[in-house]
Formats: sequence, C-alpha cells, structure tokens
Amino acid sequence: MRPILLAVLLASAASAQAQTASPSIHQYGQLALSPNGATIATVEQSDDPAAPIKGAILLRAAGNGHIIRRIAPCATCAITALTFAPDGSLAYLARDRTAGTVTLMLDAAKPHAVAVVRGIAQTPRFSPDGKRIALLVTIGAAKESGAAQAGARQVGEIGEANDEQRLALFDVAAPTVTAAALKPLSPAGRYVYEYDWTPDGHGFVATSALGNGDNNWWVATLDAIDAKTGAVRQIARPATQTNFPRVSPDGKTVAYIGGLMSDFGSVGGDIWTVPLAGGAPTNRTAGYKATFTSLDWLAGGLRATALSGADAQVVAVDVLKANAAHATAVQFSRPASFAAGDGKVAYSADGRIMASVVQDFEHAPAIYAGAVAAPRQVTHDNDAVPSLFKARSITWTNGRFRSQGWLLAPLSANPAAKAPMIVNVHGGPSAASTPSFIAGGLSADLAKAGYYIFMPNPRGSYGQGEAFTAANKRDFGGGDLQDILAGIDAVERVAPVDDARLGLIGGSYGGFMAMWTNTQTNRFKAIVSGAGLSNWISYYGTNGIDQWMIPFFGASVYEDPAIYAKVSPITYITKAKTPTFLYVGERDIEVPPTQSVEYWHALKALGVPTSLVIYPEEGHGIRDPKNAADLRVRTVAWFDRYLK
Repeated sequence: MRPILLAVLLASAASAQAQTASPSIHQYGQLALSPNGATIATVEQSDDPAAPIKGAILLRAAGNGHIIRRIAPCATCAITALTFAPDGSLAYLARDRTAGTVTLMLDAAKPHAVAVVRGIAQTPRFSPDGKRIALLVTIGAAKESGAAQAGARQVGEIGEANDEQRLALFDVAAPTVTAAALKPLSPAGRYVYEYDWTPDGHGFVATSALGNGDNNWWVATLDAIDAKTGAVRQIARPATQTNFPRVSPDGKTVAYIGGLMSDFGSVGGDIWTVPLAGGAPTNRTAGYKATFTSLDWLAGGLRATALSGADAQVVAVDVLKANAAHATAVQFSRPASFAAGDGKVAYSADGRIMASVVQDFEHAPAIYAGAVAAPRQVTHDNDAVPSLFKARSITWTNGRFRSQGWLLAPLSANPAAKAPMIVNVHGGPSAASTPSFIAGGLSADLAKAGYYIFMPNPRGSYGQGEAFTAANKRDFGGGDLQDILAGIDAVERVAPVDDARLGLIGGSYGGFMAMWTNTQTNRFKAIVSGAGLSNWISYYGTNGIDQWMIPFFGASVYEDPAIYAKVSPITYITKAKTPTFLYVGERDIEVPPTQSVEYWHALKALGVPTSLVIYPEEGHGIRDPKNAADLRVRTVAWFDRYLK
C-alpha cells in the first residue's frame, strides 16, 4: 500500500496554500544530466513574482548552475521525462490533457515531434547509438498509470479489459509518427513496467507481467525483448519484487534491485545479478545493513543510491566481490533526500559526475552537481526560505532491532513547556519517512499550531537492510507498533512532549496502523486514518492489488484466513476507545472506501466519537487542491479538539 498517500495530501495541501502565507518554493523536477556531465536539464516551477516560471525546461551549466537556455514548448502542456541522447540532444514528453495526447519531442539542431500518443506515455530512452528512442505507451488509457490513481469505475462486466503499457520504438530522424499510425513493439496482453537497452541496441531487458498491470507487478518476470520483432524471452522469475533492471556495459549481465516491496515505485532491497542469457539470480549484497533505492550501470561501474538509517547515500558496487561489505563503497552521504528524473541521482556516461535535487527538513530543494565524491550546491533560489522546524534524527532499540525516525520540533515552540505531539506513521509498509522540506500544507499547519511531529521508521521499513524490512511478515501491527511506542519513549527522553496529549496519523498502511493502534492501546487521545484497512479478509476480495499481500502473509486469504483475521483491527474493535477521523478517496482501488466505512460503522455502533469523509473522484491519495485543503482543516481541527 502506498507510502505516498499522506505525502500526496501534504503536497496538495501545500499547493492549495501557496497563494496564502506559505513562502514561494522554487521547484526542480525531472532532473537529467548530459552524457558529458556538462549540462543539467530540469522542469522548473516558481511563483516568485520577480521571476515566475511555469513548468519550463531550464538548461543549466553543471559547474555553476547558471541558466544556459530556457525551453517553453507549450503553455498548456505538462512537461515530463527529460532524457539526453548520446550527442547531448534532449528529448521530453509534452502532455496535453485537453486533447488526451502525449507528444514525444526532440530538442536537437532541428526540434520536432517524434511521435504522438493518444493515451499516456512515460520513460523515453535513446538507443546506444542515439538513432532510435524507446517509450512506454498506454494507448487509450482508461486511467492514469499506477494503482494509486483513481480507478476506472467498475460497471458492466468487470475484470475483462485492462490497460496495457507496451514498449514502442521510433526512429528519431523519421517523420512524426501520428497517434493513428503508432504500433507498439512489445506484444499485447503484457504490461511492461521498466526497461533498459542492451549495449548493442538489439533489444531490451524489462520487467513485465501478463494481465492486469496494477495487480501483477508483484509477480513480474525479468525478460528480454527483441528490438526488431518484439519477441519476449524470460531471463528469470525472481523470488522478490524487482526494480531498476540494468544491463552491464559488456551486455552479459543484468543487475536489478530485488527485495520485499509493498508498492511499485517505492523501491528498496538488495542488488541482484543474473546472466542476460538466463539463469538463477544471485544476491550480491546479502546482509548489507542499508536499503538500495536506485541503480545505474555505467562505463565506470555499477552505481546505486541507498538509505542507511537517516542518510541517503551514493554507493559504488563491485558485483564481482562476494562479500557485501567489500563490494560496496559509499561515495557521498548526507541526511537528506535525493531526486532525479530516472532514479535518485543522474550521472555522466563515465559515472564521474553526478547531479541531484537535494533537500532536507531545514533546507529547501537545491541542485547539487559535481564529482560523485564531492558534489556541491549550484542553485540558490531557495536559500532564503525559512524553515518551520528543527529536525532531529532519533534512534532507539526495541528487542533485537534498532530503529530510526525523525522528530520535528516547531521553531516557535517553547522548549521549557510541554507540548502535544503527532505521530505520523508512513505507508507501505516497505517504505521510510525521509527528509523533505516543509513550507506549507498539513505539517506546516501542525507546526504553527504548536505540535511536535514524530515520524518513526519501525521494523518493516527501509533503511536498515532487507532483514529489517522483512521483519513484519505475518506480524502487521505487532513488532512495528511496539517499535513505534518505544520510539515515542525515546522522544520523550529528549524533548518536552506531553505524553497525555499524543495524536496519531497515517495513510494507507499507516492508516491501517492508526486503526489497529486504536484497538491495542489508549495511549493516543486522537487518531486520523487515511485510506486505512480495517478488515484484511474483506479487503482481500475487494481491492485491486491482492497480489501484494502474498509475500507478506505467505498465503492467500482463502488458504490461511486465520492470519488475516489475527491482524485485522475489526477483530478487536470493541477495545477501540480513541476518537477517530477517517478519510478516503471515492475511487481508491488500493484500499477501497468500504474499509473505512466498515471501521466507521463499528465505532458509531460502539459510541466512539468518529467522522468519515469520502472525497469524490479521488484515488489512493487526496490530490485535488480543494479536497486537500478541506482535509487539512478537518485534520487540524480534530487534533485541536482532543489534544488541546
């Protein structure tokens, strides 16, 4: 279940608040780095009246961040997926929602449209010789890509038609391929999630699955796709979930990140390799005490990003060494978050230069670029933006596990006075709360209202290695809840938090934890649950992604209903006493609204104060700014009512 659900609320709320008291934040998105490491491309947005930018592409010198050129291709289009060709030409996608099309554009000596897709598209990649460009296309898409998006309405005969994301291939020198003439390369019936070119340009390595793309990623295979015929050959069927397939420069080996993952896009695990010809995958970083989050295989070797406790890291990996400690070398590390268009960090072709958008709780986003071992800040648009919080990494031990989390203290707080605190549990569960600058939205409102915020990363989270991530298998709400409670104890030893005024909030898996916690302890005085799960048995048969549960529960609900009932909040609902506000999207297919209705109904019947809001047209995350603003007001009011 999505770790980003509450983050979507925070971002949408911040957007809605941008026209009021929140400071203007200069945003850098879709970052790409030219093969020679000299030029950075980003899609930028700024509400600064002195220098407004509305989604334009800016090309900057990597050495100093100076703007070289601005590209504003379409005033009404959304620009995404920037990628450089070997010769330094730039390609990108321009989406016109009104027309329902996505245009693949090439900004070269003679800028032109390469292809038009009627539907949605993502991930353009040039062939090694730069003469062709591949693209993932969903022609006639019924919904946005991904299970977190609002689902198509289930009417008529259901389950018989699915969106298909297929690989398409275009000659960059040929006339524009129109939407009517576009013919995908990969076969129908197969959903392609990610891909990488083979160095000879003869094909691709991809993760793909037959049937429903939203549901079947958890059982996706690693496949080779022929660039001429589209024929598919299975390389391996990994026992883990799989992300970031990357082919070695000699074309003999495929590397990927494999691990226990609860959501596509929330990447974490070890680094595995397998021969391109096929065979059994090998875990090259088994036992590593951190979580790998992105991967690139460059001329200079394998480069990865990792989350190690509080720190984001850039790591060089030697897959020929059997011992994980000897195979890895941390090149750059800081307690922050990294972001780039295709992963966390963008690299030059030789791997010596990197670029990334870096931010933390106290510093707004900035582009960092330079030598991998010592990148430096090259943009300063946000240097004067003040922080609302003082952030502190908290570590603690519970049983055999050491956990980490983040405590955010409002700068306006009186350190001599006890204050209320909100515990924010992330979704997933395979995910982590990591540093992100907060200027507006719910967290800003909570800070202004005097609340401390604690974001724990208990067992089941990323950041401590694969064994830590897998530690809550068949134990949802068990050890992870005890870790969270122990984390609160650790916070109270170092901060003036009033234990009698604790609130709890979470979305998706965090929403489940909020519902579950209400049945296990009375320590919290107010709870907010977003898209939570109240009954794993009824959930199994009504959600759109039931495949995700098998790796965590070990069997389907039909084969082992007892374990699903054991960890269902509804099983213990008569113990729930804490006032609970619930919200969910009307068209959420990851966690259907019925889960919140079931919990709300039970609390009402038992006389526990409760409120439920179902937001129209929303999916797994409240994205509409008006809905997000409404939710923000309701959430703060709920906590104020019971904690002040």
